[in-house]
Amino acid sequence: IPGYGDSPPAEMVGTAQGRRILLDHVLQELGMQRPVLVSPSMSGRFALPFLLAHGDRLAGFVPIAPVATKDYTAEQYRAVQTPTLILYGDHDTGLARQALQNLQHLPEHRVAVLTGAGHACYLDKPEDFHQALLGFLSQLK
Repeated sequence: IPGYGDSPPAEMVGTAQGRRILLDHVLQELGMQRPVLVSPSMSGRFALPFLLAHGDRLAGFVPIAPVATKDYTAEQYRAVQTPTLILYGDHDTGLARQALQNLQHLPEHRVAVLTGAGHACYLDKPEDFHQALLGFLSQLK
């Protein structure tokens, strides 16, 4: 993610609109048509603005305890019709619970909790993570 860790800062990603535009450019450059957007942790700063503006361009959304969920209102989430799998580890007692509290306003959501997994639940329980993800993907249109 530009501007995080050791990556150089990027002025464009200083605003939610800039992050949405950047993600839009990336998806266009990759030629992606209705992708499923998987958004763990810090990527929420990019994925959520995109979801709220262009959720109809996604086949699905898989937030994994993303940051920035509190930056948007329940009404904004309720307007999104994108099928969503809210996924998190039950040992992630901070960010995951906050994300769930906000994301549960998405009308087309379901929740998968990985037992014994922390914040990076896909690393802690990769088989359970992939089983939940593949199950969700198989039910998309």
